[in-house]
Parts: sequence; C-alpha cells; structure tokens
Amino acid sequence: MSTTQTIFDITAPTYDADRAKLIPCFDAFYRRTTDLIAHDAKNILDLGAGTGLLSQFVRQWYPDAHIVLADLSEPMIAKARERFANDNNVTFEVTDYTTAPINGTYDSIVSALSIHHIDHDAKRALFAKIFRALRPGGTFVNAEQVAGPTPALDAVYKSLWLQQVREGGATPQQIADSLYRQQDDRCASVEEQLHWMREAGFTDADCWFKDNRFAVLAGTRPA
Repeated sequence: MSTTQTIFDITAPTYDADRAKLIPCFDAFYRRTTDLIAHDAKNILDLGAGTGLLSQFVRQWYPDAHIVLADLSEPMIAKARERFANDNNVTFEVTDYTTAPINGTYDSIVSALSIHHIDHDAKRALFAKIFRALRPGGTFVNAEQVAGPTPALDAVYKSLWLQQVREGGATPQQIADSLYRQQDDRCASVEEQLHWMREAGFTDADCWFKDNRFAVLAGTRPA
C-alpha cells in the first residue's frame, strides 16, 4: 500500500468537512472547475475522486451525465458510494489511475486535489493518457494545489494558507490532518503543468482560476 493511499484511508471519515474549511476559495474553486467541463458532456471521468465531492458539484450542472469515479482508496470510494447511493448514473472504480489504463472515451475528464500527490514524470505520463482518453473536442479540467514558481513564493503560499484557514475557522485538528496529508505532496507550478499539458497535445491549455496555492487548469483535445 502506498503512503498516499494510507494517508487518505485514515482521513476519509473527516475529509469532506475538512476540505470546506481548508480551501479558503472553496466555492469559486469548485464552480470554476464545473464551468470548464464540455457543455454537452454526457460521459465524465473523475480521477482521484475521493469521497465524490467534485462529482457532487458536477452532478448539479450535468444532471444527465454518466459519471465514473476512480480512486485508489477503498474507504474514500465507500464514502462516495454513500453520497451517490440513489444515483444509478454513477459508477465507481477502485484503481490507481497512475498505472491502470483509462478504459473508454470521455467528453470530459476532471480531477480535484489529487494529481499533486504523484511525481512529476507520472504527471506528464498521466496528462498524455488523459489526452488519449478524451473524444475530439473533449476537455481536461484539473483543480489543483500548485507550487509557487520559486521556493520563496512557495513559502509565501504556505504561510498565507495557514493564516487564511486559521482565520476561516479551521480547527487545530483539521489543520494537523491537512499537514499530515501534505507530507506526501509533490506539487508542481502552474507553468510546469501547462507545459506538460501542451506537450501532451492539449490546445488552449491555460490557468483559468488561481488563488494562492489553488488553481484550475484546463485544456481541450483538438476536434
């Protein structure tokens, strides 16, 4: 079992409540992500879906879409199954998306706060795999925690984040759990990730939202 899987298995029970307190730009961050999904999407894949929080927002705006939630943590997927217990148009996969193939073709592939847990070479390979799994005209949207473009700015990001979440009412335990999860982070800068996306073949790859260490990146597979 990987360190990442262990960390998220342990913190699954409190993950949703923690996330709302630990992302100062929570509402705007998730809304911008759903805005960038292909407007006619009927088949959506959520990579690193966790408890299904992002897919819950997706479902609000795409009520007829079939959504596949993929995550390597069984306790996280168990929470997602509870969330979508009455939704027959949602399916689940317990899988490591870094090594497993992406089966099928999708209108949009989305991810939130997951890809930064894998190393940079794996990110580049994943972006290429995602590109191949999209239909022409399909979109990839990555709502992500990013590194600063310099070590000094990265330190500023982290310091500002701590200030914001404390002022926003995060408890000491929530902050401690988040710092525990962050021990396995391998964040990349916006510039690095956009380069890898364009390298994979995405057009109009851009950063569409950014607030401190939280960013939403998206690109389209050419039609």
